[in-house]
Amino acid sequence: MSAVILRDMRTRFFNHGLGFIVVPLWPLTHMAILISIHTIAGQGTPPFGESTAIFYATGLLPTLTFMYVSRFMGYSLLMNKPMLAFPEIRLIDVMMGRAVLEIIGACITLFLTIVALIFLGENPIPFDVEQAVFCYLATILLSVGFGTLVGVISMFVPMLVTVYALVIVVIYISSGIVFVASNLPEKIGYALSFNPVLVCVEWMRASFYESYSDRLVDRGYVVAWGMGTLMLGLAIDRIFRRQLLET
Repeated sequence: MSAVILRDMRTRFFNHGLGFIVVPLWPLTHMAILISIHTIAGQGTPPFGESTAIFYATGLLPTLTFMYVSRFMGYSLLMNKPMLAFPEIRLIDVMMGRAVLEIIGACITLFLTIVALIFLGENPIPFDVEQAVFCYLATILLSVGFGTLVGVISMFVPMLVTVYALVIVVIYISSGIVFVASNLPEKIGYALSFNPVLVCVEWMRASFYESYSDRLVDRGYVVAWGMGTLMLGLAIDRIFRRQLLET
């Protein structure tokens, strides 16, 4: 796994280890652009609370963490296929090596976001720190679960990574970044709550805003999705390992 991590760090960007700096900066730039656009377009009035930056940051952090971690984990086996020619390297080494890199990048993004918000005069500390931490950890679990499942199946069906990239767009749009899902009509809110990323966004905002409704927050649902997809991906790897390597 260490060899896979070092290879990924060196080959992913600019053929140099320092290229890893791009990993946390990319989602941070994504957030900065979107927050700036919504701040200008909304003339500084957020859909909830008093701070536009805090409102959109609490939606973007869980969503972008899920998108970047799961998507790049899904690509990991196809991108590192030549390494599987070495008997010592297993599929799980490649996927978990990429997971470690993406999680480190996500944590750096979180730290830089907090620093940037403090620099802008905002208060990025939630009123319920414990629930905010649990939410972020559950989001990472969800990301690793989806990434593992997509990564393993993509060895049989390479087209899946392209399909998943399109699915991520749908998840992104329906995740509640730009709206308050709990304020929607009950039937619409219930339908959107089947998206576990939206539940993560609602969970994060409920930990930041004391008066925010948590009627769509089902913590067990998010954990079940994360554990279920992770276990299914590992089971496919275990059962079909020989066929996967032959592909």
